[in-house]
Amino acid sequence: MPDDLPSPHTALLRLILAGGALAPRRALLSRFGDAARVLRAGPTAWRSAGCNAEQCARIAIPDHAAVARCAAWLAEPDRHLLGIGSEDYPSLLASTDEAPLALFVQGDPTALWHPGVAVVGSRTPSPSGAELAGEFAGALAGSGLCVVSGLATGVDARAHQAALDLADGRTVAVVATGLDLTFPPRHAALHARIAARGAVVSEYPPGTSARPGQFPARNRIVAGLTLGTVVIEAAARSGALITARLAAEAGREVFALPGSVRNPRARGCHRLIRDGAHLVEHPDEVIAGLAGLAASLGKALRLRLDAPTEQARTARGPVPPSPEPDYQRLWKVLDDNPTCMDSLIQRSGLTAARLSAMLLIMELDGKVVANHGRYCRKP
Repeated sequence: MPDDLPSPHTALLRLILAGGALAPRRALLSRFGDAARVLRAGPTAWRSAGCNAEQCARIAIPDHAAVARCAAWLAEPDRHLLGIGSEDYPSLLASTDEAPLALFVQGDPTALWHPGVAVVGSRTPSPSGAELAGEFAGALAGSGLCVVSGLATGVDARAHQAALDLADGRTVAVVATGLDLTFPPRHAALHARIAARGAVVSEYPPGTSARPGQFPARNRIVAGLTLGTVVIEAAARSGALITARLAAEAGREVFALPGSVRNPRARGCHRLIRDGAHLVEHPDEVIAGLAGLAASLGKALRLRLDAPTEQARTARGPVPPSPEPDYQRLWKVLDDNPTCMDSLIQRSGLTAARLSAMLLIMELDGKVVANHGRYCRKP
């Protein structure tokens, strides 16, 4: 291996573009800590982790045009690459067995840490199904949850649009192509709106076109990023059922709306309910069902920020340096009048990424109220 190793991003891109089985490359990252050290370890280590000959060849001699295409895409504003093991990689997804090696993100990567709920269903919903998708997604986004879906036609698109219709609604789209493409193409404007207000995410590098097997695979990311999954309408054979199954396997909540026995699009939901999914008729039932998992996400976010917890304050032995002054600074600039993010950044001197994460913790703790993109102390 050459001594002049590539940059961390380029090294990670080489692992991503090697393709093939995911487990060996995840094992290499876990063992060596970062992609540059994986490259330095050489073919013997790659083979011992389970990489086949084709993967080893692609790691050693990458597709330089593909690496350059990815690097050019990442050089544009609001574009990010989050490798598993990095502090910015969402902890809920990282805890799943099939978490991607990395995520390409267009938009705000902190949106992936916000408590989210997947809203999925038929690509050809009934009129009432489309209406329910909008009602549920709008209510869930209005409660402060991030609505996550797959940018597909039907329920997915309606869910994203309902969240975007709210001034402070958050939504994330997980797609099955490279982020330089949109599928279906007619959702290009929706893709752009979501990237501007939340994030569009893919495990696939720029230049990857739509292939059938990639759509079921992306459903594990939808399930893994979220606290729970709501299925609006789903036929007996539906991608939404894959998302629901993966959510249940990851220990997340699954909710399904019942429908008419004469509606073939309701059969998948009825099967989910028979198998143990929560039957829900109102968004409040979903919100109440996710409260416990939201608290666990808050704990993970505190660890990411090294935020002080009661356990850390009372534990014996050395306690790591605390960022408590940042919280005190933020608390002082908050008052009873709702204040926009830009003003809070100016008043506190904190970065936007850190401020948004801290506000999320305080929101989960019930100390801060968010309303139409403005924050104030909870009365």
